[in-house]
Amino acid sequence: MTDVLIDRRDLDFQLYEVLDTGALCERDRFNEHSRETFNAVVETADKMAREKFADHNSAADKDEPKFVGGQVVMLPQVKEAFDAYAEAGFMAGRYDYDLGGMQLPESVMAACNGFFTAANPGTAGYPFLTTAAANLIRTFGSDQQRQKYLPLMLSGQFSGTMALTEPHAGSSLADIRTSATPTGDGHYLIKGAKIYISGGEQNITENIVHLVLAKIKGAPAGVKGISLFIVPKFLSDDDGHLTERNGVALAGLIHKLGYRGTTSTALSFGDDAPCHGYLVGEPHQGLKYMFQMMNEARLGVGFGAAVIGYRGYMHSLEYAKDRLQGRKPSERDPSAPPVAIIEHADVRRMLLAQKAYSEGGLALCLYGARLVDDQHTHPDPDKRVEAGKLLDLLTPIMKAWPSEYGPKANDLAIQVYGGAGYTREYPVEQCWRDNRLNPIHEGTNGIQALDLLGRKVWHDQSHGLQLLMQAMQVDLEAATTPRCQQWALSLSETLQKAVQVTQMLGKALMNEGPDGVLANASCYLHLFGHISIAWMWLRQANVAAKALEAANTDDERNFYQGKLQAAQYFFHWELPTVAQDIVLLQNRDDSCLNMKPEWF
Repeated sequence: MTDVLIDRRDLDFQLYEVLDTGALCERDRFNEHSRETFNAVVETADKMAREKFADHNSAADKDEPKFVGGQVVMLPQVKEAFDAYAEAGFMAGRYDYDLGGMQLPESVMAACNGFFTAANPGTAGYPFLTTAAANLIRTFGSDQQRQKYLPLMLSGQFSGTMALTEPHAGSSLADIRTSATPTGDGHYLIKGAKIYISGGEQNITENIVHLVLAKIKGAPAGVKGISLFIVPKFLSDDDGHLTERNGVALAGLIHKLGYRGTTSTALSFGDDAPCHGYLVGEPHQGLKYMFQMMNEARLGVGFGAAVIGYRGYMHSLEYAKDRLQGRKPSERDPSAPPVAIIEHADVRRMLLAQKAYSEGGLALCLYGARLVDDQHTHPDPDKRVEAGKLLDLLTPIMKAWPSEYGPKANDLAIQVYGGAGYTREYPVEQCWRDNRLNPIHEGTNGIQALDLLGRKVWHDQSHGLQLLMQAMQVDLEAATTPRCQQWALSLSETLQKAVQVTQMLGKALMNEGPDGVLANASCYLHLFGHISIAWMWLRQANVAAKALEAANTDDERNFYQGKLQAAQYFFHWELPTVAQDIVLLQNRDDSCLNMKPEWF
C-alpha cells in the first residue's frame, strides 16, 4: 500500500504556482523565512506523519480508547506521536518567536497539518484542538491567563478542548444550561454537563484546559447570556505546577463509527467536587470569543475532510494501477492478458471524480489559509479587512463542501477496490468512516447552509459577496487558452444566475420572512460550493495551461495535463448539477417546508 499522504508535486503546485506562497517572505512577519525553510518544514511534517502517525492509524481504530476505572487508556503510540509533534515545534509553529514559535504562515502550517490528518485523523485531533484553544486564550485571555497556560499548551505539557454541546441542546447553544456562580475569590463555580467533547479526557498530557460555555446566574436569555470559562482538569499555581484535581469528571466515552482515536467524551462539571472556572474576557461575550475557535475548527474540519479524501484517492489510484482484471471492450480474444483496472473508463471516472473533489477541496482550504495570512499580515490595511470579510463569507463553504465531497471521494475509493474495499483488510473503508464525522461536527452542514444564506451573504451590505465576485473576475479574465476560456464562460454564466437568485432571495427575506427562504438553504450552499470549487479549478487550469507550454519533461507534461483534465471533469460533470439548485431556489420549492410530520 502506498505511503503517499498528499502528492508533494500537487502541494508544491498549489502553494507556489497558484498561491505564490514564496511571496509571503517579503512581509515583515515572515522575512526570516524562504521557500527553502518552508519546504524543510513541510518535508519534516510529511516524514513525521508517515513515521509517527500513520504507523498506528489502523491500530488506534481497532483498539480505541477505553474507560477503565474512571480513567482513559489508549495506545502508547498516541502519546509518542503527540510529543513528537510538540517537540518538533509544530504546536507553536504559527506563533511568535518570543512564545517559542516559528512565525510560519498559516498557508504553510495548514499544509503541514494536512499530512498529520491524512496519516491519522484520530491522533492529529489532540494537537489541533490544543493549538486552537491556545490561540483563543492568546487573543481574549488576560495577561495572567496567557502567562499561566500558553507556554504549557504550546510545549505540549497541557492540551486543550472546546466544551460547547450539551445533551439536551445539541447545536442549539442558546439553550445551554451549564451555570457559573461567582465566588468572590477570582473564580466561578461551574455546574452542568457537556457531551461529544473531543479530547475531553486522555492520558497524553499532564493537564487538560477545557474552554467551557456557561451562563452566569442572572444572565440574559439565549446566546446573549453565554460566557466563556477556562476550566482546567487540574488546578495549578501561577507557575503552572499542578495542585489539586478540579471538579470536572469523565462521565463516559462515546463510541464512534470512525475517528476513534480521538476520545469523544461526556463530561460532568461540579457533580462530585467544586468545579473552578475562570472567566475569559467580559461576561456574556463567550460565544463571540468561542467563534474564533469554532471558525478555526471549521476551516480545520474542511481541510481534514479534503485530505482524508485525498488519502483514499492515493490508495485507490495505486490499487487501480496494480490490480489486473478484465479486458477492454474492443478486445475480443478471451486469452488476451487482463489489463490494470485503470484502463477501464468507468474506473477512470471514479478516479477523476476523486481527483476533482480532493484536489479541489485542498485548493479551496489552502486559499482560505492564505486569506488568514492576508488578514493578519498584508501590508495594505484595506486588503487585510477585505481578506477577513472574504474569509468570513467563505468559511461555511470551506467547512461544508469538502466535508460533503471528501466522504464521497472515499466512497468512490471503496468502489474502485471493489469487494476488497469493503473489507477491513484494506485501508479505504476506515478513510470513509473517519471522514463521515466531518459533515456533522463543528456545525452540521445544514447549519453551515443556514449561516451562509441567513447571515453571511447579507453581512455588511453583501460586501463579502462583492469581494468574492471581484476575486473570481480576476481569474475569469486570466483564462486565455481556448479550454480555459470555455470553462471561464461556463463559470461566469453560472455565477450570474447565482447572483440573480441571491437578489431574489434577499427580497423574499425582507418581504416574507426567513422560513420559506431558508427551507432550501442546503441548495444555496451546494450552489455556491460548486461555484467556489469551479473557481479553484479555473485558477489551477490557468496556471497549468501556461506551465504546460514551458514543460520540458514527460513527468511535468503529465502533471499539468492531469490538472487540465480534472478541471474539464469538474466543469463538464459537476458544475452543471447546480442547475437543479437554481430551479429549486427560483421556484421557492416547498416540498420540504410543507411536509407535515404526521405524513411520514
